[in-house]
Amino acid sequence: MLKSFAAVTDENSRILVVGTMPGEASLKAGEYYAYKYNHFWPIIFSLFNGGEALTFYEDKLTLLLSARIGLWDSLRNCRRRGSLDKDITEEKPNNFKLLFKKRPGIKRVVFNGQAAKRFFAAHNRLEDGREYLLMPSTSPANASKSFEEKLALWRAALTLREY
Repeated sequence: MLKSFAAVTDENSRILVVGTMPGEASLKAGEYYAYKYNHFWPIIFSLFNGGEALTFYEDKLTLLLSARIGLWDSLRNCRRRGSLDKDITEEKPNNFKLLFKKRPGIKRVVFNGQAAKRFFAAHNRLEDGREYLLMPSTSPANASKSFEEKLALWRAALTLREY
């Protein structure tokens, strides 16, 4: 049984990026989006750090939180061979009701791909006053869009407006 990571949020979080379950490289590293070909961190660096990559995970999380963005996954546990979402079985959801109670400032939830939304929606309401957006997965398995196309879409989703 695989186990996801704790939510990365603070009292200033306004946007929550929701993935499905960390892949093998991320689980091994103990870091969200650790696979070197995933576009998540390059998108974040492009949007919030002038395109300059950060090496240390804690610095990446600090950058994300300074942009008022948090991270979590739809699933707390699951079984899966490899890293593909299509291979997930025996999934157990994370407790978003509790997270949203603890972090009421989160007003927008951005799904990193179809599977993240599907697993989230199976256990949570999407009509709770928050804005829910589906973005193309940043995974390299999603080759349907170029980095530049993903960047443009993610830019719109991660642009914070006052609520």
